[in-house]
Amino acid sequence: MKTRITEMFGIEHPIIQGGMHYVGFAELAAAVSNAGGLGIITALTQKTPELLAKEIARCKKMTDKPIGVNLTFLPVVEAPDYPGYIDAIIDGGVKAVETAGNNPAKWLPILKENGIKVIHKCTTVRHSLKAESIGCDAVSVDGFECGGHPGEDDIPNMILLPRAAEELKIPFVASGGMSDARSLVASLAMGAEGMNMGTRFIATKDAPVHDNVKQAILNASELDTRLVMRPLRNTERVLNNKGVEKILEKEEKLGAHLKFEDIIKEVSGVYPKVMLDGEMDAGAWSCGMVAGLIHDIPTVKELVDRIMEESELLIKKRLEGLLSAS
Repeated sequence: MKTRITEMFGIEHPIIQGGMHYVGFAELAAAVSNAGGLGIITALTQKTPELLAKEIARCKKMTDKPIGVNLTFLPVVEAPDYPGYIDAIIDGGVKAVETAGNNPAKWLPILKENGIKVIHKCTTVRHSLKAESIGCDAVSVDGFECGGHPGEDDIPNMILLPRAAEELKIPFVASGGMSDARSLVASLAMGAEGMNMGTRFIATKDAPVHDNVKQAILNASELDTRLVMRPLRNTERVLNNKGVEKILEKEEKLGAHLKFEDIIKEVSGVYPKVMLDGEMDAGAWSCGMVAGLIHDIPTVKELVDRIMEESELLIKKRLEGLLSAS
């Protein structure tokens, strides 16, 4: 399947693995790239630029296909060593970067000078247009269904994707709620050039996370995520657990007086405990509503092959069949 996204990133299938904290290690990125998609290493999971450089090198030993790196620009007092991380990306020969969080304009010139394509994650049409105007090559349009940060406008993909298609000139992929062939074909029908999957890739044999995490996603329905940190205007969609229930209790009790410090125990330093140690009630971790559509734990290759085979059947048999039936 050829789209503007497969052409841009030099990949076989229009499927991108989203950046995910303590999930986007070399093993998963290489598996996605080897399966024909674009695998993504999460930069800030690596505590230093030197560790990121090692992770990129490790990934390149596992695949000779294109890989990308997710770099999230956080609104924090003490910023990570972003110049160092960017040097590691350039020196590692990575040609695709997924940016997220704050406006990446400051970093685009050096990335462009080194032939790196930038896809920026956006939750609104206005942010997507801003990304286009500053020179991003593509955007990942992230609907309200997504795990992680859906923004504050709460626009689901059935509206957001066609709106993006109406406004954007650069290519975009659908993100949030993506899990299978139906997701891909629907996204293409609404104007996207592919899809970005996060939660779905966690529930694979290749994801280097604790089995408890995969089982929790498998056991969850579309009703089992919660939105936390809404009073702080830093909304995050997470899988419900005891830690999340504590956050929600505090939010209800404190209301507009809630401060980040009130919930720091349930949101800070949680990912290693959950993803690596399997402590499922440790606190809030990102998970999409798409958990309700996840019913097995295949290898990444099995998953991607299945999506592409079923997409072809959907397009050629079901959709074309509906036309010929008339």
